[in-house]
Amino acid sequence: MSVLADLEARSGSTCELCTGTNNLEVFEVEPVSISGVDSSILACETCRTQIEDPEQMDANHWRCLNDSMWSEYDSVKVVAWRMLSRLKSEGWPKDLLDMIYLEPEALVWAKATGEGLAEADKIIHRDVNGVILENGDSVVLVKDLKIKGSSQVAKQGTAVRRISLDRENAEYIEGKVGPTMTVIITKYVKKI
Repeated sequence: MSVLADLEARSGSTCELCTGTNNLEVFEVEPVSISGVDSSILACETCRTQIEDPEQMDANHWRCLNDSMWSEYDSVKVVAWRMLSRLKSEGWPKDLLDMIYLEPEALVWAKATGEGLAEADKIIHRDVNGVILENGDSVVLVKDLKIKGSSQVAKQGTAVRRISLDRENAEYIEGKVGPTMTVIITKYVKKI
């Protein structure tokens, strides 16, 4: 079965957030380490648009989280937590945030995008030119780098695809250089 078919079976072919049925698609919940059913939700066009573009937010649409936050699936609860955190200035989401329960690993996943933090507290990763880096971006090395614990040298111009950001330190990203997953300092990369 495909991920879409599995999610449709799991959700009864409705949006796992608002139970809508218009233009349902697979939505991968960032950061994605392994694609699949466990890291995805089935979401309608309205929900996807508002998740991806905070300028499009309609707070009343998200009152549906009162039900979906009790889902048995961590991916659904993570998105519910993120949206409630984004909307907490509205007042009513604070009560739901106090009630929602996430296992420790799921809470780390929910906080991985920095949702719920004040803008001043968010860690922003920037490349050598000051361009903001996001999870899943591709970068190119601007300098030859020795890979720790290996005799391998990553040459200038090497592309590193689907990076992941270190949520503790704005200077570190992770990515695969050849077969090796390694930590790279942001001042040695340029976003492609």
